[in-house]
Amino acid sequence: MARRKKIVAREIIPDPRYGDIDVTRFISYVLREGKRSVAEKIFYDAMDLIQEKRKAKGLDVFRKAMNNVAPIMEVKSRRIGGATYQVPIEVKPKRKFALASRWIINFAKSRPGKSMAEKLAAEMMAAADGEGASIKKRDDTHRMAEANKAFAHFR
Repeated sequence: MARRKKIVAREIIPDPRYGDIDVTRFISYVLREGKRSVAEKIFYDAMDLIQEKRKAKGLDVFRKAMNNVAPIMEVKSRRIGGATYQVPIEVKPKRKFALASRWIINFAKSRPGKSMAEKLAAEMMAAADGEGASIKKRDDTHRMAEANKAFAHFR
């Protein structure tokens, strides 16, 4: 029997502009040193830039980018009998979103550009089109899982 209390997940409040929980979670990943207003400004400016360039809703491009970048399979190290195997496992929905967000933000940071909002907008548009560094990272993750398919029985 468990000795500790059950972990209760906090309720996430939808963002004020789009009323979307996923946007709030993404803004939380952008967040640095507790400056939510700065993170919100970066995200909303990126959405405005996307809307100007694409003539499409920024939120639609954001959703498409997140779906394109989210991995289906990943590898996890398992130690069995003195040897370490990379075992492919399916990615849970919450982790899919977390990985996709992290990859998009990190690759946006490493992009050349002026402001973080411009970099983020460029990375999201590239991800929505199925190209860019974050898509390459997802493909590498899938390739690694495919290469280690033989160890799937260690799950």
